[in-house]
Amino acid sequence: MTVTVRFAPSPTGYLHIGNARPALMNWLFALREGGRFILRYDDTDLERSREAYAQAIGEDLEWLGIVPHEVFRQSDRLAHYDAAVERLKAAGLLYPCYETADELERRRARARALGRPPVYDRAALRLSAEDRERLEAEGRTPHWRFLLPDHEGDPFTTRRTDVTWDDLCRGSQSVDLASLSDPVLIRADGSYLYTLPSIVDDIESGVTHVIRGEDHVANTAVQIAIFRALGASPPVFAHHNLLTTASGEGLSKRKGDLSLRSLREQGLEPMSVASLAVLTGTSHAVEPAESLGALSAMVTLDDVSRSSAKFDPDDLLPLNARLVHSLPPEAVDMRLKGMGIGDGETFRTAFWLAVRENCQKVADASAWWKAIAAPERVAPADDDAAYLELAARLLPDEPFDEGTWSDWTGRLKAETGRKGRALFLPLRRALTGLDHGPDMKALLPLIGRRSSVARLS
Repeated sequence: MTVTVRFAPSPTGYLHIGNARPALMNWLFALREGGRFILRYDDTDLERSREAYAQAIGEDLEWLGIVPHEVFRQSDRLAHYDAAVERLKAAGLLYPCYETADELERRRARARALGRPPVYDRAALRLSAEDRERLEAEGRTPHWRFLLPDHEGDPFTTRRTDVTWDDLCRGSQSVDLASLSDPVLIRADGSYLYTLPSIVDDIESGVTHVIRGEDHVANTAVQIAIFRALGASPPVFAHHNLLTTASGEGLSKRKGDLSLRSLREQGLEPMSVASLAVLTGTSHAVEPAESLGALSAMVTLDDVSRSSAKFDPDDLLPLNARLVHSLPPEAVDMRLKGMGIGDGETFRTAFWLAVRENCQKVADASAWWKAIAAPERVAPADDDAAYLELAARLLPDEPFDEGTWSDWTGRLKAETGRKGRALFLPLRRALTGLDHGPDMKALLPLIGRRSSVARLS
């Protein structure tokens, strides 16, 4: 059986780095197992779902390097959910309930006051056909609940089935269904909640592993019961810890500064975002992986910690810088060309190798290109005018190479007796306009003799 996983976002907002975690966990698992990755848009909430968000989700996943093997929308599959509803009704496992939200809340409050768990009492099962007709004549429309299985065949027993599963992240798990209310699968307006469409899609798509955040653990026992009621074997479950802020707050789509779209616009590398999203909250140190393939080999579901996965957005830029410092020229050449840097791939290769250690983002290379390509002195250095004029006269002839800087400064040292900062700093300032930056032995050949003389004179 081919391993098949799915990522099922609701297109009601932009993906943020917290959403990237389950998306990447599923993709990396599929990579390791040679399996398939399905992108499913859970868009049955027609009021809040937007096509623009669906397109943005696809773009964000592509930016991360995730290329789904299959994509579909739940809004195109309503007939499949309707068919599952009829099967459950025929089996007596889906029953209509007429309580209003206020009535249900009063019952829960009363149960809590009596020290009992606020579990739905299945009062709707006691309604006769006449009772239902009377309620509907009053204008009430039912919502529909799934009848959770119990030990004794009595729907009103307090002893229900314990559901157990072996979680790939959390180990052996067990839930007593008596602690849960029969879940609502269909709202009073006829629309579906998340649960049933998700299960039907998982069955019909052949999903073998459901990898998701630990906030879904409480739902799993109910979902396993519905899988079995529909005659299907449940998939293997894995519930990983969630990314939170350093203070422990959950992430949401409202935190726009942490959206993948925003991080991309800030010029961050996708692998720095992916590395932070995956490795935070695992037994591994957070370090930049060069590719998703390397990341999949680095971490498995067994490495996920049971404790929270707190991350600090301020960690992104230093992590990105570490990645940028190791990027080979061929990985950035088209971006450098798009910035108008250099004339030819050979020049851009030399340029990138010279400046990458001084870039936190690839876009930072643009500032160093401006310094190299300036037609004249980048910054005034009048206090060292005589020294710079001498430097211009002693500048070696071309061709320049990495030894030219050492040869040139050696001549100046012998002529003037200068050393250290007094020897090097006026030259760097005149040639680049800054008193820090890439190694001058690499920059000088890029600046060239004519431009260097113009800046020194």
